[in-house]
Amino acid sequence: MALQLRQTLKLSQQLVMTPQLQQAIKMLQLSRLELAQTINQELEENAVLEMEQDEDIINDEKAAPDAELPQAASENDFAEVRVEEKAREDIDWESYLGEYSSSSAPNMREIPEESNYETFVSEKTSLTDHLNWQWQMGKSAPLEDHVAEQIIGNLDSDGYLQISLEEIASLEFTTIEEVASVLAKVQEFDPIGVAARDLRECLLIQLRYLGQEESLAGKIVDQCLPELEKKNYQKIARKFKVSKEKVFEAVEVILNLDPKPGKAYNTEEPQYITPDVYVHKIGDEYVVVLNDDGLPRLRVNQYYRDVLTNQKVVSDQTKEYIQGKLRSAVWLIRSIHQRQRTIYKVTESIVNFQRQFLDKGIPYLKPLVLRDVAEDVEMHESTISRVTSNKYVHTPQGIFELKFFFNSSISKFNGESLASESVKERIRKIITAEDPQKPLSDQRIVEILRASNIDIARRTVAKYREMLGILSSSKRKKHF
Repeated sequence: MALQLRQTLKLSQQLVMTPQLQQAIKMLQLSRLELAQTINQELEENAVLEMEQDEDIINDEKAAPDAELPQAASENDFAEVRVEEKAREDIDWESYLGEYSSSSAPNMREIPEESNYETFVSEKTSLTDHLNWQWQMGKSAPLEDHVAEQIIGNLDSDGYLQISLEEIASLEFTTIEEVASVLAKVQEFDPIGVAARDLRECLLIQLRYLGQEESLAGKIVDQCLPELEKKNYQKIARKFKVSKEKVFEAVEVILNLDPKPGKAYNTEEPQYITPDVYVHKIGDEYVVVLNDDGLPRLRVNQYYRDVLTNQKVVSDQTKEYIQGKLRSAVWLIRSIHQRQRTIYKVTESIVNFQRQFLDKGIPYLKPLVLRDVAEDVEMHESTISRVTSNKYVHTPQGIFELKFFFNSSISKFNGESLASESVKERIRKIITAEDPQKPLSDQRIVEILRASNIDIARRTVAKYREMLGILSSSKRKKHF
């Protein structure tokens, strides 16, 4: 059969996501920090966009409305781009502007003489700088300096060596014995236990510094670390032929050692959560307020609007370029406003569902799924999932991720249901109140919960306990 080339006409339907729709979906799932970064990037790449200042808003309210853009640039709906909520009449704008009109960065020339300079934050010393300073205080050969640099530079944040001696010897063209000699010197530095290759070596270095390397504590760390982790003190006592009391005394010494000596010099700054939404209780009602602080307000640059509106003499290529950038700017602003409106509607729906939680706390959290909120706000479940990802809300009970309010249900014997987060909180409180020398088993916790009319399986309790970061009863037990 001979092959032939032919043309056929086929009619079909398919769903195609335009770049603008893809951008709108992407905006929904961005966190607050990612949104700010995206806006700043667009400000750098799109000359049509510019940030709106507070004084510009006040001037715009006094000025006459601008002329409309041509249809080619605005598609007859550019007025929708400037989506601004109506200002509440009860807001004291004069006090508001007075409070936020000053610059956040202090002027060093204006600092009064009575200022306390001890309150200024200085840069923290890193573990690498601290160890390099100690090494430079001594005398060493150039080869030792290079080996020490490799050792210190390959320590993790906990102070453990993350490279083998063979690799260092290969990099510096020296022997393993020479590397081991330099490592022994670094291990004598402060903090004690630094540059160890594993937990056992780290603890032994600290015991050697205390003069107890040959004691029972040193022998336990050297030979019985797995048994120590499992708290199998009876086996340790039989191995060394000592009483359990002696083992307890040795274990108490080990518990006072530092398994992560490098943590004291951790220079990582804490990342504080900035909520996307605030929920305030005013009287008997809860009010949802979007947090727009720190997010630049965007608008179209007046110059480029004049270029298209006043029909200035520009080439067709330039006009086409401006119109393309203008359409991109318009869609970006709409996407941001649509994102904010969607977050507001979803949060408002969650507040309506979880009012008892807002009033009384986690034990009163209700079971909730994405479908419940989706049906309430008339959106798709995937949209609710994107909106609640990486978004945080400040409530009278604290700051929570929006995903926190969606919980599976645990049944009660009377037919009612309870949120899984509420059950986790009960498990945490039960374990917190237990006797440390007689910790409760998972089965015992099941019995306590069932006495409270909660139908739950033992494996579910074990799963929730692990999610809370709580050890099993055998590892929670304190023998002394």
